[in-house]
Amino acid sequence: MKRKKVRIQVQQTGMFSDDRIVMLSDTLVKAWKIPAQTPITLRFGSASQEVKVVPVHQSGVLRVNESLAATWGLLPGSPLCLKYRPVSRVLRIGPLIGVMISRANSANPERPFGTVTAFCRELDVACRLYGAAVYFVTPDELSGQDDMVKGWQYAGRWTNGSFPVPNVIYNRLTSRKFENRPNVQQFLQYAKTQHRTVMFNEMYLNKSDVFDALRKVPGLHMYLPESYLLKSQETLKSMCAKYSTVFLKPITGSLGKGIIRIRRHPDQSYVCHFTNSGGARKQSYGSLTQLCAALSGKIKQQRYQIQQGLSLITVGGRPVDFRALVQRNERGEWNITSIVARTAGNHHFVSNLARGGSLSSVKVALARSNSTASFGGAIKLRRAALAIAKGIESQVTGHFAELGVDLALDVQGRVWLIEVNSKPSKDDNTQLSDKKLRPSVKRIVQYSRYAAKF
Repeated sequence: MKRKKVRIQVQQTGMFSDDRIVMLSDTLVKAWKIPAQTPITLRFGSASQEVKVVPVHQSGVLRVNESLAATWGLLPGSPLCLKYRPVSRVLRIGPLIGVMISRANSANPERPFGTVTAFCRELDVACRLYGAAVYFVTPDELSGQDDMVKGWQYAGRWTNGSFPVPNVIYNRLTSRKFENRPNVQQFLQYAKTQHRTVMFNEMYLNKSDVFDALRKVPGLHMYLPESYLLKSQETLKSMCAKYSTVFLKPITGSLGKGIIRIRRHPDQSYVCHFTNSGGARKQSYGSLTQLCAALSGKIKQQRYQIQQGLSLITVGGRPVDFRALVQRNERGEWNITSIVARTAGNHHFVSNLARGGSLSSVKVALARSNSTASFGGAIKLRRAALAIAKGIESQVTGHFAELGVDLALDVQGRVWLIEVNSKPSKDDNTQLSDKKLRPSVKRIVQYSRYAAKF
């Protein structure tokens, strides 16, 4: 199938009332051998309509009746890709991308999606650049087995509408609670089984499962700090005895929430730092027994991953780590889109921006670290991020097309994996000069076009 980008023109009903007629460039009709005046199938996402193609002299446009455009949510002037399969006589327009977001507020028409509104608008611009259509849908608007979906699109302003089930679903839900809603799961299952919808980043990653999976890949052992699902006090005691610093991380946590750092002093006393909104709360314990007794309640209430502490390079005495955004490209292959350095804020030991961390380029952070360990660091970080993304693909169930891979560089120059995030924050990966459309947003659309076979 050949691909052509066309612009949608909407004809008023008075000009031709039959929504089963579409008009297309006569040169394209002839080149693709599309039968004129003989019924073929027009498809947009899951929607289909039997139509007759009428050749016209104007090139680069597809004219449709306003009734059909309204039913499918097609906007006048929208650039879309057009493909024709002569064997089945199917003319496809798209791709149609559905983005699942957590919530929408119709009372705030300028920013209906809160802090992610700007990203949604940017994604819409990228779709127009590459010939795709996008709408945004919340869990509240999904129902189990409907062929039309209520959602939002940008048409000079944010508007509500109904749309076909999309070719591609991009999961930007920020809560496991939303992901696991019965209506959401029923809709996703229906879309995938009945309409062959491609869904990517379909679930959050569990820290423990990720490390267990990556251990199965021999070439990745070098990046993995010793790490276990914390099931007993015996594991806590053995790790604290083996390493002077260990971290307890909630296996379903994000944004640095709930992380506990444990440090052993030479006199065998221990100091715990607990993350909170103001920085870190400090608590001292005279012995390992006291430490275990104090943490026993938390361990029973929350599942933690216990991880070997690392001696990281620092900038101004503050630890630095690196967030690599790894995405599939227009050929479906993993590529590094960006890597940024994140320096922990004052009174924090985690680097998340939500915890006061700051961004810089990798080059600047490595230079400011004044460490010989930083030599060749940029290349080693890229190599590690790409290998880890491929490891996730080979070992973890689910379809992922973008991953936030958090890495660290220790004082010996060794790269370590901190964690992998399947819902990387768009703020964390903002380019340092973000006046133009971000490459990360373009790549989402490019991959979606590939996944939908456009």
